[in-house]
Amino acid sequence: MEILSSVDLVKKYGFKFTKSLGQNFLTDDSVLDAIVEGAEVDKDDFVIEIGPGVGVLTCRLINKAKSVCAIELDDKLIPILEQELGSCENFELIHGDALKVNFKEIIGDEQSVKVVANLPYYVTTPIISRFLTEGYNFKSLTIMIQKEVAERINGVPRTKAYGALSVFAQYYCDTSIVKRVPAGCFIPQPKVDSIVIKLDKLEKPKVEVDDEKFFFKVVKQAFQMRRKTLWNCMKVLGLEKERLIEAFEEANIDMKRRGETLSIEEFATLANCIYKKTKL
Repeated sequence: MEILSSVDLVKKYGFKFTKSLGQNFLTDDSVLDAIVEGAEVDKDDFVIEIGPGVGVLTCRLINKAKSVCAIELDDKLIPILEQELGSCENFELIHGDALKVNFKEIIGDEQSVKVVANLPYYVTTPIISRFLTEGYNFKSLTIMIQKEVAERINGVPRTKAYGALSVFAQYYCDTSIVKRVPAGCFIPQPKVDSIVIKLDKLEKPKVEVDDEKFFFKVVKQAFQMRRKTLWNCMKVLGLEKERLIEAFEEANIDMKRRGETLSIEEFATLANCIYKKTKL
């Protein structure tokens, strides 16, 4: 299949960008190729692409994958995608909102599902959250997102980027940076740089916790008051002082430490120890 550029397709169809949808189309072929390579797409894969735009990444995915299902919200892009890609037997287009579509229905019985997307910044966290928490059968998410958010997802302890989002993503996935993408690689040009990041879903969460909801509550609390000690952060959980002290001792974690210094394993240990004390 001949692959046209975003610039050519925008000109061909006289497409007008909708600012409220956060539309920024890639113009750099090397970045498009890096996304497909980073996602490790092959002929066994069913690929879900969110926000195909004018279809330049979609073309590459169609050439590599068993089949591709693209989900596009913008009414104006549907006829362009149908005209350019509608004749491809392994391509399906869904006109809908990726925050609302039934992904379990889309995935069906597919065994090797990979999600690829150049996500508008405003839907990044909700989309990631949907895939990580709603039990979908997929292998990986390879997504281009705002540089700052990608660095937070991939953050490690004792760095500025490390936070609740880092722990949340890494609880469910192994994360890795695929490529850094300057703002000049898009039309129209955004105000910030982007990063292509890959999230490989783990067969089971990285750590064992007694209660997931409580675990994430502890993590969120630790980073909500980032410069305060863990002791000051955890006091608001309402546990009696003596029991909270016991929980820290049993976890073998210094209550004077800050949340940004804890690994995901330490967070799991601390959350489990505090959770047990709440049940006494």
